Amino acid sequence: MDEDTDIDTVASLLGDDCARTILEATAAEALSAEELAERCSVSGPTVYRRLETLREQDLVAEQTRAGEDGHHYKVYTATLDRAVVDLTDEGFEIRLSRRGRMADRFTEFVEDLR
Repeated sequence: MDEDTDIDTVASLLGDDCARTILEATAAEALSAEELAERCSVSGPTVYRRLETLREQDLVAEQTRAGEDGHHYKVYTATLDRAVVDLTDEGFEIRLSRRGRMADRFTEFVEDLR
């Protein structure tokens, strides 16, 4: 696990119904906080708190989109691809793999060829 990821926070998020629903929903499509609040059946502030924690752990990404009315709004997409929990002699270890943007994956591919 990378040094910016906190095992207790990630475990707490994965154990939280709202956070899991956000990750599942945004794995398929980018959604606004309003859409996520509706899917999670929780208030807007609750969704924003979860989104902030998910963003801090790099489990969701935030993008700005332009609406048809010309106003801008944010949408969220899951970056988490896989979480593996191992029990070791030292305790629990979580390995996370994240979905990369196509441009990032291409750059990594080219760099690996060198």
